[in-house]
Amino acid sequence: MASIHYSDMLLILIVFFISAVVFLRRRRRLPITNWPIVGMTPDILLNIHRIHDYATHLLKLSNGTLSIKGPWFANIDMLVTSDPANIHYMLSKNFHNYPKGPKFRNMFDILGDGIFNSDHELWEFHRKTTMSLFKHPEFQTLLEIIIKNKVEKGLFPLLNFVSLNHQETDLQEIFQRFTFDAICVLLLDYDPKSLCIDLPFVPCEKAFTDAEEALLWRHILPERVWKLQKRFGLGKEKKLSDAWTVFDEFIYKCLDLKDGNKEEEKSGLLTSLMSGFEGQRGTFEDSRKFIKDTILNLMIAGRDTTSTALSWFFYLLTQNPMVENNIRDEIKKQLGGRKWESLSVKELGELVYLHGGICEALRLYPSVAFEHKSPSSADVLPSGHVVDEHARIILSFYSMGRMEGIWGEDCVEFRPERWISSGGGIKHEPSYKFTAFHAGPRTCLGKEMAFIQMKMLATAIICHYHVELVKGHEVCASDSILLQMKYGLKVRLFPININQAS
Repeated sequence: MASIHYSDMLLILIVFFISAVVFLRRRRRLPITNWPIVGMTPDILLNIHRIHDYATHLLKLSNGTLSIKGPWFANIDMLVTSDPANIHYMLSKNFHNYPKGPKFRNMFDILGDGIFNSDHELWEFHRKTTMSLFKHPEFQTLLEIIIKNKVEKGLFPLLNFVSLNHQETDLQEIFQRFTFDAICVLLLDYDPKSLCIDLPFVPCEKAFTDAEEALLWRHILPERVWKLQKRFGLGKEKKLSDAWTVFDEFIYKCLDLKDGNKEEEKSGLLTSLMSGFEGQRGTFEDSRKFIKDTILNLMIAGRDTTSTALSWFFYLLTQNPMVENNIRDEIKKQLGGRKWESLSVKELGELVYLHGGICEALRLYPSVAFEHKSPSSADVLPSGHVVDEHARIILSFYSMGRMEGIWGEDCVEFRPERWISSGGGIKHEPSYKFTAFHAGPRTCLGKEMAFIQMKMLATAIICHYHVELVKGHEVCASDSILLQMKYGLKVRLFPININQAS
């Protein structure tokens, strides 16, 4: 019995030793393990707090494309890629084989029949109608008026108050409130006035963050799990459900106010929007819900992507004071002694170094860190990876900005010069390389609008303040489908006069 006992122990030790060697070799090659039954889920959950950087690390070790295995019973295997050839192929060359698809609609059900959730004829209708509104001659003028008005009556009073009282302030929250108010005025003809000195609690403004965090977890958890949470109102799903209710109440209330004011002249973007989508009932056969879904999609684009980009831009300026000085000098030269609000859109477009700084922030910290795709039919990607029908594919835009093969050895450095041509103009990069505004037929319709708003806000602040990060404040990405800052952007503001600064 003793000999059997010792031989069994020896066999166990040998098996354990071999398993440990194999395990350690795999860990050195790729820091993620495909465990029996549970797949790679444990490592992903352990790194969920830094999921974008973790994915980037894995992709660098996998030549830009990696297969992720989930629990064998959950059907959540996925392919993650940051390969520009794959990105170009799915978003442009073979666009029609990579629609949003039923899985995307299921996961992003809160978006309803909005443009981000639509495919085929419905998407074509959305794009055509929305583009016609954005291209209207009066649209840009209206946008400029709204931004300047919100800066003068909302932003500056708040910044002046905190700077004169030597207070810390969360610049990310300020940008979120600014863009929320601005998009509400633009789309709904209603100003919720969330941006003011007392920073009032506006449920709809706060609901975006809760919804976006929950949507990220839907990419991590098996569908059965998050649907069970949704059914019983648990965890992140409870917050998502509450946010959904808040969105509906807010938008429908604004629509009711518009419909109820019979004496008001029928004008403005909301009236044009309702007229443009008149008769469209969507998949739910409800025209009123269709308008609500359309507005919610545009609100998400108008509030979160722009505010997120501005937050990372100013964070990078706090880490690169020389860049801040260069931008301020460029603005001062363009102003020629005038006030910032005198700058036209054309003149803002001539601020090449500022444009480069914003593009660098978007390259390193794209507001939408990843995209979800599924092929309609089986396919082979340029990288050689075979994807089955309805396979889950994640396009990691965040990782693309940190790939030496795409942006060079200095890819992690913040260099606005990267976007300046040898002739001194703006250097353009292909959209499948610089994916901050997506690429192909689904390229963001609000790209120009976003640049105008970001340049106007950046110019207004840089002309009047020097921004410093609060000492010891941690800046990192939140667990969200949008690349917001987990703990905000805590800064101190120091007043300056650009026309007197040397």
